[in-house]
Amino acid sequence: MKVKTVLHVLSVLMLIISLFIFLSALVALYYREFSSVFAFLKTLLIVVPLSLLVYFMTWKSKNGVLGTREGFLLVSSSWITASLAGALPFTFDHEIPGYTDAFFETMSGFTTTGASILTDIEGLSHGMLFWRSMTHWLGGMGIVVLTVALLPLLGIGGTQLLRAEAPGPSLDKITPKITQNAKILWLIYVGFTFVEIVLLMFGGMSLFDASTHTFGTMATGGFSTRAASVGAFDSAFIHIVITVFMVLAGMNFNLYYKILSGNFRGFFRDTEMKVYISIFLVVTLLISINLLGTYGSFGKSLQYAGFQAASILTTTGYATADYSLWPAFSQNALFFLMFVGGCSGSTGGGLKVIRIVTLFKLAIHEMKQMIYPSGVFRLRMNGIVMKKDIVYPIAGFFFLYFLLLLAVTLSVSSGGYSIITSFSTALATLGNIGPGFGKIGPAFNYSFFPGYIKWILSVAMMLGRLEIYTVLILITPKFWRP
Repeated sequence: MKVKTVLHVLSVLMLIISLFIFLSALVALYYREFSSVFAFLKTLLIVVPLSLLVYFMTWKSKNGVLGTREGFLLVSSSWITASLAGALPFTFDHEIPGYTDAFFETMSGFTTTGASILTDIEGLSHGMLFWRSMTHWLGGMGIVVLTVALLPLLGIGGTQLLRAEAPGPSLDKITPKITQNAKILWLIYVGFTFVEIVLLMFGGMSLFDASTHTFGTMATGGFSTRAASVGAFDSAFIHIVITVFMVLAGMNFNLYYKILSGNFRGFFRDTEMKVYISIFLVVTLLISINLLGTYGSFGKSLQYAGFQAASILTTTGYATADYSLWPAFSQNALFFLMFVGGCSGSTGGGLKVIRIVTLFKLAIHEMKQMIYPSGVFRLRMNGIVMKKDIVYPIAGFFFLYFLLLLAVTLSVSSGGYSIITSFSTALATLGNIGPGFGKIGPAFNYSFFPGYIKWILSVAMMLGRLEIYTVLILITPKFWRP
């Protein structure tokens, strides 16, 4: 285990995050929020010297190559370290009471979950709100992917690192070089971010609100600057823009490169994308019809149904209405979407559409095999035969996902909460969704949970964001053996 190489890259990662903390300090300075400025500077005085110390102490290991084990260790430690450091500004500024709550909020940000303990969001300073949303944006495409894009400057190979962090069961290479791949993904991510900010400003949002809500949209995170979330902006245009970009963020970013390179056939033949869009359109239509009695017109119903369906499907967690007051059918339809999630290679969380499609094909395959025992059938995705080394990990992921879902549900229920609140909380954190049902509905938050449950939920959020295997593999004895 090349621990020094891991620490070297980790120090670079923390220096990168420090730049964004400094940017947040500048935002606070612009709004003359001096207490927040001092909180950010205190954090930098701790994080930067420590990071530089580790950086120079491990300088001789900078030419090391990250193997599989180092990749898994670095990714998990990156999210933990980033959250530990990222919680400091909230603590120093006393805008979040206690380090436990600050850590929960920060982990929720970096994992793009959007679960919040804040009861007075508007009471936070602009600088802290900006940093809160920035954690979304950094965690969305992956703070580790950003580091991979810079690894050539360090002389460190990053193939295993990107493999460990990549959301979804697989990440197709766009270019032969993994660092070039990471750069392209980030350029697409930044491009979408810029376009959405411009559109939201055109719709009447300030630059600050447009930026923070775009960070939450593109990262499928859901942190808003308002307690009423996006519903605070009574604008159909803003709702539609955010709906469209939530759907775009929930798609595989590799498909956008195919479009840019002129491979339109590869884009439209993608099975996962077609199933993802179909689920969104069908559920939106059904909820819209069901909400006719609530909103009076189909257009209004479509606006609210489409937004909320996109928000839950992509695990963003924004809200324009309190869907807990909607008819039972609409609530159940949204509850169904909590089990789906976005596409592989997207910023969305959840089970991922490709896993559901794969297991559905596997079930059909097994039924065919029972009818024709001597027949030879093959699972195909996008015309390509799926090998066992892809299908088996997906089946194992499903088992672990629901096992952890049960474990987190039982842990939450130990606090005396109902099965609806407990199960919904487990699903919303493990699936990186944020809001759920019961006491964590869109009109509530996570502040009422005791400290020990918040730490458990923080772990659940990280497990969900890093696809379970990346974290659990660290606790296996074989992982640490030479």
